[in-house]
Amino acid sequence: MTATAAGTAAPPPGTGFRVYRPALPEVCPRDPARMALAADADGRCEIFTWNAATGTARQVTDSPDGTVHCALDADARVWWFTEDRGGQGLWYFQDFEGGPRHPGLTGLRPGLPCGLALSDAGTVALGLGDGRSMTVHLGTPGGPARPVRTVDGPALLTGISPSGGLLALSGAAGSDRAVTLVTCSGAVLDQLSGRRGRLWALGFAPTPATTELLLVQEDNGGYHLASWRPGAGLRPHGWCRFDTEITARWYPEARRVLIRHDRHGRSALTTADLDRRTLTPVPTPPGTLLDAVPHPGDDVHYLWTDTATPPRTGSTAGTRLPALPALPAPAPGRHRDLWTPGPDGPVHTLLGEPEPTRGARPPLVFLIHGGPADHDRDAYDPQVHSLIASGFAVARVNYRGSTGYGPAWRAAYGEGVGLTQVADLVAVRADLLRRGLAREDAIGLWGTSWGGYLTLLALGTRPDLWQAGVAVKPVADCAAAHRTGTPALRALDERLFGGTPEAVPGRYARSSPVHYAAEVRAPLLVIAATRDAKCPPGQVRSYLAALHRAGVAHESRWLDTGHDGYTGTHHVAALQHAMGFLGRHLRRTPRPTEPPVPQRTGPPGAPAGPAPPGM
Repeated sequence: MTATAAGTAAPPPGTGFRVYRPALPEVCPRDPARMALAADADGRCEIFTWNAATGTARQVTDSPDGTVHCALDADARVWWFTEDRGGQGLWYFQDFEGGPRHPGLTGLRPGLPCGLALSDAGTVALGLGDGRSMTVHLGTPGGPARPVRTVDGPALLTGISPSGGLLALSGAAGSDRAVTLVTCSGAVLDQLSGRRGRLWALGFAPTPATTELLLVQEDNGGYHLASWRPGAGLRPHGWCRFDTEITARWYPEARRVLIRHDRHGRSALTTADLDRRTLTPVPTPPGTLLDAVPHPGDDVHYLWTDTATPPRTGSTAGTRLPALPALPAPAPGRHRDLWTPGPDGPVHTLLGEPEPTRGARPPLVFLIHGGPADHDRDAYDPQVHSLIASGFAVARVNYRGSTGYGPAWRAAYGEGVGLTQVADLVAVRADLLRRGLAREDAIGLWGTSWGGYLTLLALGTRPDLWQAGVAVKPVADCAAAHRTGTPALRALDERLFGGTPEAVPGRYARSSPVHYAAEVRAPLLVIAATRDAKCPPGQVRSYLAALHRAGVAHESRWLDTGHDGYTGTHHVAALQHAMGFLGRHLRRTPRPTEPPVPQRTGPPGAPAGPAPPGM
């Protein structure tokens, strides 16, 4: 069993492309040596078992399009979700050592995965969606399914109590501010609401002696833990407060929680004791923790990386975890943080550059993250690696709307949806030129999903600033994407735009790349997917037709996949096409440039180095 980062630089002839999912193994609650995880299988993600006691692995699944969702229950049964290219499928399970494959519950039609929860009492709860609603089904493993409750919109099953008597559903009221507690008969026991911000559930405490649900609540410009108990209701833990996003998991014993805190592109771990009201840091190397899970005996498994180092597994107790194959480390290039003044605060950029050589500065690519509720991290990124190894500089901008910088930053859309983010890209471009870190005649854009959307929007609204663009699986027409996209993305659109396209048509039009297609001047490559439910193919075809009518030079490529894929073949195809395209259009004879003037790299008003607290 091997796993490496998806999308590394194109492999040399005769070698295989490997894929990697940044998540730790699932661990059997009764036998911590038994684990299950998604890892590489000849260029696809598939499910494997791993026995830490013997150091042996076994491949469980073998799907043409890969498998990524898995779980491991207390009886050491391995669960996985088998899906088609459209994302529809069913849950199955198998004994840890092998044997026949069983359906998770019988009598179900394929659907979209909306959660799996397993109780100590042997009850399994499955959430399956149909694109319009989500239904929770209950039963015993391999037995008939009993529908419990159907809710409209993008709801998610987020937990089952150890006794199997209570379910937690996030978003069941059509809002990211709601969590609903439902009994196994389908009755609503309680409805929790985050009145001033988002509220989401993180699972029930594993101890059967009490029923307690862990939550995170956004309120008053920050995030704090909260908990819920039957009869006691929602209890905020205001003493356990952070200025940027957190997630958390219960420890197996006592009322303790492991918190992962994402801040300014990096992360840290803290243990919170809910009875003693104390916070204790968990030592980990500087960088990013992609995943962290507490286990018995105060053991914490974590997945660590930084920009120069491929992901590595670690254990605070020295537990033997499945090893990730070594990649060349450190990754090529030099890496630093830059901060650009902006109307809502400094904009953070992670800048990677090839080792300096004589002559002009290398071409620069803005690698734009998706989301928008996401952020670029001090973490190994195979696209960054590939670009720098090929002689490009790379700017990763955590524009307004990104996570990791607080609720106000995430909600800052003053110039309009998309247009606010483009304004930040433009400001960072000007700052890099002012610092002598880029050439104005060799700057490109490359983004996927929401990042692809921003690429198209920037090319159309500021056509004079860019020399090339690559948009992969993008939103190209906001109104059309809303009409044909998923319920979760429709809800996101309505929150960002303040209504539906019928209610606020001008806002959707003003933020739609198709509205500016005729203004595009830079060479453009669009890579789209025929089965994409999140960024549907129809609205991409409409954008390409608009480019054609306007006589705009462009290239396009279609992949026979959904929005998310688990096979290396499609990643390699997109990566190679994009790299070749950017190389052709950004590697031109540069104009002479002056030597760069040294500049500070901290936030405005601060010395060089890491961002100070509170920024």
